[in-house]
Amino acid sequence: MSPIPDMRTRLAGLELDNPIMAAAGCAGTGRELARFFDIARLGAVATKSVTLEPRAGRPAPRMSESPSGMVGAVGLQGPGIEVFLQRDLPWLQSQGGTAVVSVAGSGPDEYADVARRLTAAAGAAMIEVNLSCPDPAAQGRDFADVPAEAARVVRAVRGAAEDGVPVFAKLAADAADPVALAEACVEAGADGLSMVNCLRGMAVDPVTLRPAPAGGVGGVSGPAIRPIAVGCVYRTRAALPEVPLIGMGGVQTGADALEFLAAGASAVAVGTMNFADPSACVRILRELQQLLEERGVDRVGDVVGAAHRPTGAAVPGR
Repeated sequence: MSPIPDMRTRLAGLELDNPIMAAAGCAGTGRELARFFDIARLGAVATKSVTLEPRAGRPAPRMSESPSGMVGAVGLQGPGIEVFLQRDLPWLQSQGGTAVVSVAGSGPDEYADVARRLTAAAGAAMIEVNLSCPDPAAQGRDFADVPAEAARVVRAVRGAAEDGVPVFAKLAADAADPVALAEACVEAGADGLSMVNCLRGMAVDPVTLRPAPAGGVGGVSGPAIRPIAVGCVYRTRAALPEVPLIGMGGVQTGADALEFLAAGASAVAVGTMNFADPSACVRILRELQQLLEERGVDRVGDVVGAAHRPTGAAVPGR
């Protein structure tokens, strides 16, 4: 029998027990998933984006099915940083979960304020900077649409966060040049990158002929975007081989997770699949471990970046 592989992985100095995470916005702070499995079994839980003040989000309906995925226009609904610190983060810690806290805001100062309060309170293992937020000073364009503006946000968060708390920039694949955006964020102080966020899109209800979801343009997620996401991870790994990456986008199975790892990600986040299968994260972890065992891989780190090895190079395991 093949030995059980070492599933531990590292992200900018943070060691996770395994590379499978719940993606931001798809599990709240873990309470929903905790009804189905022990969330401490995951490498980490990325929380829904936290803002400075409470926000109501977009009008209902907020989600619509699409071929091989869904369109969501939820908005940045949440109770704000104070309630998060008093109620949500302590709960996640009490369950033994590793908290990757997504932060959002209306400008660099607001992002920085959230990051400062978050790390001063302790408990966040990592900050993930959600750059798919509209910039009020730029006619509502997302910060990620302009590398210089994304860099301003990242620089502000990195300056406000406590030393020792990694800051990862979360990027979408529909930027004009995802690699240039990634490079700008790293130059601004990002310790790593999460990719990809949802791609912008929308759906129209064929009966009412009105936008569905009601908020209009939203985020497309699910299996339909996986090849785009894998390609984005691959290109970014090639350009920035020393920068740790979290890959995500349409992960349904352990084989999907393995694909992201081979493309260059050190961890993989599961998002939309949680809505169809609330136990998806632990199932995918189990499937990934089984695939590594079948290949005779000793450590999950051995397959990270395998797709970048020269033709003819040894394949991890057998």
